[in-house]
Amino acid sequence: MNRAQTKRLVSLAFAFLFLLCSATAQQFTPLGPDGGDVRSLARDPHSPNRILLGTSAGQIYQSTDGGANWARYAKLGDHNDYVLDRVVFHPTRAGIVYAAAWSVESNGGDIYRSADGGRNWKFLNGMHGKSIRGFSMSLSNPDVLVAGALDGVFRSNDGGDHWDLISPPNHPDIRNIQSIAIDPVDSNIIYAGTWHLPWKTTDGGQTWKNMKNGIIDDSDVFSIIIDPVLPSTMYVSACSGIYKSDSSGASFRKVQGMPFSARRTRVLKQDPVNRNIVYAGTTEGLWKTTDSGAVWKRITGANIIVNDVLVDPADHSHVMIATDRSGVLASTDSGEHFVVANRGFAHRQVASMLIDRDDSSTIYAGLINDKEFGGIFVTHNGGAKWQQMNEGLNGRDVFTLRQSPKGELIAGTNNGIVAFRQPTKASTPQWVPLNNVINIYETVTRAATKKSKPVIMRKTEKSQLTARVNDVEFTPEKWFAATSAGIFVTRDEGRTWHGGPVQNHSDFLTVKSSPQLTVAITRRALFVSTDAGETWHATAPPENITGIADVALAEADGSSDIFLATREGAYRSVDAGASWEHLRRLPVNQLASLAFDPENQRLIAISHTSTEIFASADLGKSWKRLDTGWTLRSVRSVRGRFLATTAFDGIVAQPEIAAPSAATAVTSSGGNASSNSRSSNRQ
Repeated sequence: MNRAQTKRLVSLAFAFLFLLCSATAQQFTPLGPDGGDVRSLARDPHSPNRILLGTSAGQIYQSTDGGANWARYAKLGDHNDYVLDRVVFHPTRAGIVYAAAWSVESNGGDIYRSADGGRNWKFLNGMHGKSIRGFSMSLSNPDVLVAGALDGVFRSNDGGDHWDLISPPNHPDIRNIQSIAIDPVDSNIIYAGTWHLPWKTTDGGQTWKNMKNGIIDDSDVFSIIIDPVLPSTMYVSACSGIYKSDSSGASFRKVQGMPFSARRTRVLKQDPVNRNIVYAGTTEGLWKTTDSGAVWKRITGANIIVNDVLVDPADHSHVMIATDRSGVLASTDSGEHFVVANRGFAHRQVASMLIDRDDSSTIYAGLINDKEFGGIFVTHNGGAKWQQMNEGLNGRDVFTLRQSPKGELIAGTNNGIVAFRQPTKASTPQWVPLNNVINIYETVTRAATKKSKPVIMRKTEKSQLTARVNDVEFTPEKWFAATSAGIFVTRDEGRTWHGGPVQNHSDFLTVKSSPQLTVAITRRALFVSTDAGETWHATAPPENITGIADVALAEADGSSDIFLATREGAYRSVDAGASWEHLRRLPVNQLASLAFDPENQRLIAISHTSTEIFASADLGKSWKRLDTGWTLRSVRSVRGRFLATTAFDGIVAQPEIAAPSAATAVTSSGGNASSNSRSSNRQ
C-alpha cells in the first residue's frame, strides 16, 4: 500500500470516528437527480444574471449566472406545503423581494418580504395565513401591492406594512382570486381574476364591475397581462381559452388556433422588447404569437406543463420556462429550441434509493409523480451526472429499488414489479415486467372416511400483479413482495408469484427477513413468520400506537430482534413480537424510517418532524444525532457515510470527509447534551 492510500484510509477511519458531529460541520449536500417542479422564475433587475426560482415545497433556488447553475437559497414556511407562484423584485430598491405563497394542505398561505435579496424572509402580518394565489406590484408606484386571496382582494400602499380589503366583504363572486393585474399608469385600476370570471375596479376598490362580455361564463382566470405602453390592450387566460381585449376589458374576443386540450393556460407573458410577441404557458406546452394574438404556434412538446415564463429584457431571445416535472427549460433563439437548464436544481420526490453493492459511486434513484420525466435515474460518479434508465417503465412510479443476490436490479412500482434485463439478444437492456401470478387453491370435495382418503380438487388461477409494490425482500430461497394487494412470494426469481391478502390484510408497507424471522407490516398490523413465509401469525403491536411506518430486524445473540418505527417512537421486541419495549431515549417520534445498518452494526432512525439522523450502536439504549439541514424520508449508510432521500429535494449526502468535532449525544433523559433536537436554521 502506497503512502497516498494509507493516508486516505486513515482519513476515512478518522471521519467514521467523528461521524455524528455538529450540524454546521455536517451540512449535507444535494446530489440530484436534477429537475422536478418549478412554479416561478424572477430576474433581479439590479443584477440581471441573478434569478430566483420558486418551488411547490417552499424552496427558493438561486442562479447567479443567468440560469446555467442553481443552488438552494432559502426556505419559506415551517413545512413543505407552500407553493411559490409569485416572486417579485422591487424595481428601484435593491434587495427588496416579495414572494406570495399558498398551501397545498390547507387554505393558508402568506406574503413574504426580504430586505437582503432573498436570503432571509419575514411574512407580512396583514396577510399572514391567507392563501395568496394572485399578487402584483404597480409599475407606476412600486409601493402599491395588490394581493388576491380566497377571501377577496387586498391592497397595500406602503410596500406591505399595512393591508386593506378593497373588495366587498363576503362578496359571493369576488373571492377565490387566482390572478391580479394593475394598470401600468393608474394604480387605482385593478383587475382580479377569480375561479369564475374577471372583475375590474377603476377607483381603488370602491366599486367593482364584472368583465364577461365575450368570455365564456364560469371561466377560471389564471393570468391577466396588460400592455405597458398601450394599457387598453390586455390578455386574459382562462380554462376556456385565451381572450384579448382592446378596450380595457369592456369586451373580449377569444384567440384562435389553440386546441381545446391546451386551453388551460397558467401564465401569459408579453415580450418586453417586441410587444407583438406573447407567450402562453399551458398544460400542453408553450405557445407563442408574434402578431399580437392573431396566430399561435406551439414551440415545445405537448407533454410540457408550463407554470411560468421569463423573458430576458436585455436579450429577448433568451427565454426560460418553469415546468412541472422537467424543471427549467431555456432557449437562446426566442423559443425555437429549448434545452434543460437544471444543473444544481433538484426538486424530486425520490421514493427509493439503491447504492450498488459493488460500486458505491453508482446510485440509483426511483421517483414518483414525474411520469415520463421521472422513473429511474442512475449516476456512476456519485451524483455528478445522472441519466434516465426508463426504457420499458412506461411512466410507472417507483416505490422500491433492490439488487437481487445475483446483482439484478428489481423495482417495485405502482403497477407491479419490473426487472432490468435484456429480453432478447438483439435488444438493449430494459425494464421488463415480472408480474405473473399463479395461485393454487385446494378444495375438499369429499371428506375422508375410514376406508378412503379425502378427495381434493385443485384449482389453478392465473393473474397479473398490478398492485403498488412498496418493498421487495430477498432470501436465498425466496423473494418477497409487500404490495397493496398483500404479500407475494416467488421461488423462481420472479418468473411466477403466488400470494395475496394475509388474514384479510392487504396494504403492506414493507417486508423484512432474517434467518429466524420474516416480518411484514401494514400501517396498523404486524405479521411474523418463523417458517420463511409459509405461514403467518398476527402479532399485537405495542399498545396505544396509532400508526406503524417501518420495521427493521437486527441479529443479536443468534436471534432476531424486531424494531418498529411508529408515530409514538421506536419499539423493540426480543421475543418475536410477544412483548415490546419503548426506546424512550430516542428523543423524537413521528418516525419516518428505522433501519439496521449491518456494516456498522447500528440502528438508524429519522423523523417527519426533524432534520436529524439518529444512530444507536447498542440497539436503542443510547443515541447520537446528526443534523443534516434537510427533511429526510430514508437513510442509507455506505462505508461510514450517510446518503438520504429527502421529502422533495432528491438525494443528499454527508460530506465524504467529516470534519473532526465532538459527537452530539442524546442524554439518558432523552434530551440533548448541547442543543435543541430540532435544527435552529431549517432551510
